Amino acid sequence: MSAPLVKVLHRLQELFHNVVTALETMILFPSLFRGLSRRRRKTFLGAHWKRRSLDNFAEEVETSCSTPLSTHNMVNMSEKIRAQIRECLQTSPCCMLPSYDTALPAGSEKGTYLALDVGGSTFRVALIELNGRDEELRILKVSSVYIDEQLKMLEGTQFFDWMAGQIETVLQEVGTDYGRGDVPLVVGLSWSFPIEQTSHSSGLVLPMGKGFKASNGTVGKELGDILIQSCRKRNLNVEVAAILNDSSAALLSRAYVDPKTRMSLILGTGTNMAIHFPVHEIGMSKFGVRPEGWFDHAKHVLINTEMSMFGGGVLPMTRWDDILNSAHLRPDYQPLEYMITGRYLGEIVRLIIVEATESARLFGGELPHSMCEPYSFDTSIVACLEEDSSASLSTAAALLQKQHTFHKQPSVEDLRFLRRISQTVSRRAAGYLATAIHSMWCLRNEVEFPATPSTVDSLDKESPAITVIENGDSDKSLSIACDGAVINKYPGFRAACQNYLNELAEATYPGAGCSIRLNPAPESAILGAAVAVAVSVAGNSTQH
Repeated sequence: MSAPLVKVLHRLQELFHNVVTALETMILFPSLFRGLSRRRRKTFLGAHWKRRSLDNFAEEVETSCSTPLSTHNMVNMSEKIRAQIRECLQTSPCCMLPSYDTALPAGSEKGTYLALDVGGSTFRVALIELNGRDEELRILKVSSVYIDEQLKMLEGTQFFDWMAGQIETVLQEVGTDYGRGDVPLVVGLSWSFPIEQTSHSSGLVLPMGKGFKASNGTVGKELGDILIQSCRKRNLNVEVAAILNDSSAALLSRAYVDPKTRMSLILGTGTNMAIHFPVHEIGMSKFGVRPEGWFDHAKHVLINTEMSMFGGGVLPMTRWDDILNSAHLRPDYQPLEYMITGRYLGEIVRLIIVEATESARLFGGELPHSMCEPYSFDTSIVACLEEDSSASLSTAAALLQKQHTFHKQPSVEDLRFLRRISQTVSRRAAGYLATAIHSMWCLRNEVEFPATPSTVDSLDKESPAITVIENGDSDKSLSIACDGAVINKYPGFRAACQNYLNELAEATYPGAGCSIRLNPAPESAILGAAVAVAVSVAGNSTQH
């Protein structure tokens, strides 16, 4: 046989071998060849792409997510986050932002107030009666209107004119003359958009985002004045007495009924915290221009922490977090938020699912086409998987198949794997949140209750964050007002976070009985707006 012929036969043999190999790969991992982007293909064809069982894969996920959550690790991470917070307290223009709210409610405030809550998808108007801490507050009237795309398109003052119409409708249900008297009806406004606050009751409009055009032509104008002018077109006599964001509203709403409330937490699609903090511990450049005499009476101030921005370089990330972060429009911008909120929990689980389908034959190796798209695995499915305790996970299976089309119905083993990784991802989120809360709590204790710490012999002496305050002051215990779907409604999330906080509090102040309590604050935006007005009115009365 001639040499050229031998060479041709060898090439044919090599080609045949390559074709067979490709066919085997397509049979074993068909979803690799159906619509996966080049980026996603690169991600899972690397060192991590190897065959293993679902149990083995789940164990790897659990190890990656749970290893950082020992009490020792969390205390040390808390100390590092605290260092980030200290630095931002002095100079950062993006977080640890002092408001103009200096007073917490005494609980004795009484009166009927109009409260407004403008959110990303809902406008609510409520008439709220406060009767003091010992009596239940009453929502006399409330209206909730969905802000659809047509309403979002209302430009400038047109949107505020629409708001005034909704306010008029609610007030007419109370009485035809209500809000039309000589004495202005005081209003509290919870505004879930950027604003350049200029006082407790005023602020300049900034670009709104979220698809709204109401800031077109109104940027730089005083928010309260715009609303008052729109109300005057309907002969409504109102006065905006308080403007605040959702985290401050949550803190005030809970502090009205629980005097130990010093912090608040919003955890839903996104996350944020507010804290009542000593003014003298904040860099003066953070305050901008304040009214004359403001610092004479301001001993504490509510701070918008923008907590979502902390934790970068401190909270360990898995390879799935790395993928999410690198593909994000703003990588590294909100490291805590990317790992704990409703916007991202489902996406982390989806990224794990994609790899498990390729390397552990989840769903028989057939990834639904709809799951190839980023953020296509909603956190509601993750929550449902955790809540479904049935042997067959039938409820979770029904929701899963309603939102995604499978070539073959997921097996019980598949569903159990999904529930297992869902629990793992959400428990890590609860642990990371507890770590961030603990860091803020410890910082507050340092500045509110300065004392000389002593080493705890029974604990790791090299850990800088584990200390004992010898006179164990119970005032270090506080209540955190909690609002948002994840913290209040996700199955087991708040309880898991509370357990971590209990462990951290005991490790920090052993035997002192100090505690951090997570307490639901439902309807906090609308109630907090009313309480803010009541505090403002009471403060003005005191000053006069």
